[in-house]
Amino acid sequence: MPNPKRRHSQQRSAKRRTHYKAVAATLSTDKTTGEIHVRHRAHVSEGKLYYKGQLVAEKAPLKA
Repeated sequence: MPNPKRRHSQQRSAKRRTHYKAVAATLSTDKTTGEIHVRHRAHVSEGKLYYKGQLVAEKAPLKA
């Protein structure tokens, strides 16, 4: 495998990493329960699993 002949400077690595940003998750309010949750994810409300305002499962899955 090819290896670099010379060492990369710290500045070069830092320039590349400037584009990595932490982004806050987009939140939305469920129409049925009124609960705030992460968009495009199922969420648990009162022991029931909801997705897009519809009941998906009566009993929420256990967390490992």
